[in-house]
Amino acid sequence: MGIRLASGTGRWIVLTTVLGSGMALLDSTVVNVALPHIGEDLGTDLAALQWTVNAYMLTLAGLILLGGALGDRYGRRRVFVIGVVWFAAASLLCGLAPNAPVLIAARALQGVGGALLTPGSLALIQASFHPDDRAKAVGLWSGFGGVGAAIGPFVGGWLVDGPGWRWVFFLNVPLALVCVPVALRHVPESRDEVRHGRFDVLGAVLGAAALALVTYALIGKTWWAGVAGVAVGVWFVVVERRRGEDAMMPSSIFRSRMFTAVNLVTLCVYAAFGGFFFLAALQLQVVSGYSALAAGTALLPTTVLMLLFSAKSGELGEKTGPRLPLTVGPLLCAAGMLLMLRVGEHASYVKDVLPALLVLGLGMTTLVAPLTATVLASVDVSRSGLASGINNAAARAAGLIAVAALPLLAGMGPETYRSADEFGSTFQRAMPICAGVLVAGAVLAFATLRTPDAVTAAAAAHPECKVHCGVTAPPLDPGDVAAPRPGEPAGDGPGAPATG
Repeated sequence: MGIRLASGTGRWIVLTTVLGSGMALLDSTVVNVALPHIGEDLGTDLAALQWTVNAYMLTLAGLILLGGALGDRYGRRRVFVIGVVWFAAASLLCGLAPNAPVLIAARALQGVGGALLTPGSLALIQASFHPDDRAKAVGLWSGFGGVGAAIGPFVGGWLVDGPGWRWVFFLNVPLALVCVPVALRHVPESRDEVRHGRFDVLGAVLGAAALALVTYALIGKTWWAGVAGVAVGVWFVVVERRRGEDAMMPSSIFRSRMFTAVNLVTLCVYAAFGGFFFLAALQLQVVSGYSALAAGTALLPTTVLMLLFSAKSGELGEKTGPRLPLTVGPLLCAAGMLLMLRVGEHASYVKDVLPALLVLGLGMTTLVAPLTATVLASVDVSRSGLASGINNAAARAAGLIAVAALPLLAGMGPETYRSADEFGSTFQRAMPICAGVLVAGAVLAFATLRTPDAVTAAAAAHPECKVHCGVTAPPLDPGDVAAPRPGEPAGDGPGAPATG
């Protein structure tokens, strides 16, 4: 049994999940555009702007697996609604923040809300719809999500240039006011009745703490925090190994060489993406003199290309296997980032900016869908949700570390973003670093990935991989971010394969 997509309830469920996940997606795409105005209004240095981005990514990456498990245990609708309310309240606090420390703390709280609602949005679709309609529902969710990602920078730029950067955060409040009543009225509750193990709270805390310490070490240039972060990271690995299959990130899943390899490729690719989109929005405004609206609009081609051609890329990946697209895609992205070296003072959009973004968008379109399909193909189908959740967390953690490390590696000082000449010079050093990381990812993919028959099977079982065009991270699997323990039935709970 299950709800049919053509029914009124089915349409309400899609609307609810799109609104909820759209809140988090909009924030991830529009905040970068607002950074110069935030810095000017609050009188902050570059480190504060880095933390404005990273505080959100830190809690989201560290807690997203735990958020999925909470939904499985206590009710997916309940945890989703709590996440939406939490996210909206934190957004309101962001918009009212009188100074940078309050804004950074509110952004961290936003990440907690995102960790609750992001896995819940797709889990609700998986649990609610009839098996014959799940793939179509996920396709609708992905398509509308792609449109949201495409218009996000435009909307963000319009708000920043109009009523001000605070409205980038205030916008989430009316979205939540629509989403919550609809969810409570029309979305059925569901939970995993089988799972009764203990939550891996210690693992979640240690993982987030390790990321926080390493990020603090890179932004604040403090060696002791780096040493402490590595030590906590080792502790995290020890704890996860001891917990076995009850762990948030069980070590047994990394016995798959392909899963390990594709996650290493993910780290390279999304580190470069995170660093690029953080710096590109600043470059266009600080150096090239674009308004926030113009800068946001300028970045649209990458998302539009993925929205239009990700399905074709997924089909091509089925035919060729992962090695070709995951080698060629990063190389194209590297070429696009090197073309951004032409973007300087008074840069022409048509001659300088657009060619770079078209090449970058072509590379992203080539690699994103095959990457996700390969993640799902690299493990047993009963662990597909867990595999996708780990890959999603890895992508967000990579972006987090990149935003912290890239300004340090490029020699950016605390006030660099206030000077067009200084920022332009450091941007010229940063883009080759991003390109180099992408080349490393391409070499790794070429050396380690093969073309198992399971890739084709996974792509057929997970058609959402063809249509979702995530920029900040790969899409979460509709089976959520947890998997049944050995011996448990997959069913419609976490880790169940998408059917349709």
